[in-house]
Amino acid sequence: MKSIGLASDHAGFQLKEHIKKYLSGKGYELQDYGTYNEESCDYPDFGHALANAIEKGEVSRGIAVCGSGEGITITLNKHQMVRAALVWAPEIAKLSRQHNDANVLSLPGRFIDKHTAEECVDAFLTTEFEGGRHEARVKKIPVKP
Repeated sequence: MKSIGLASDHAGFQLKEHIKKYLSGKGYELQDYGTYNEESCDYPDFGHALANAIEKGEVSRGIAVCGSGEGITITLNKHQMVRAALVWAPEIAKLSRQHNDANVLSLPGRFIDKHTAEECVDAFLTTEFEGGRHEARVKKIPVKP
């Protein structure tokens, strides 16, 4: 796996930093697209930066965090090559990979504890896409001009 991109807003900053330390300890190569502190900021700035990195092939997957997880997920999913899944339980992380080939895990920083976030990250990074009947569905996701 190429390096993993990380992004957050101010509300997700602490959890992003925890995940960064957690994954670094497991030997993952990481690219941090911000934010870099807890000062109020706009999640689209960092969601777009992560999505652009995925589209350019700089990172193969991403992990994004904002307060509810909703805003950054909506932003990420505006990009044609991004399939961001809002996740709050490991089972959902696993299904997002198996059935949707999600390439970004979005977490709700204000509503998930660190241990559960770690479990979601592990499930997301270790689960493969099943393909098969899901392949045709995933191919229908991008909007064709």
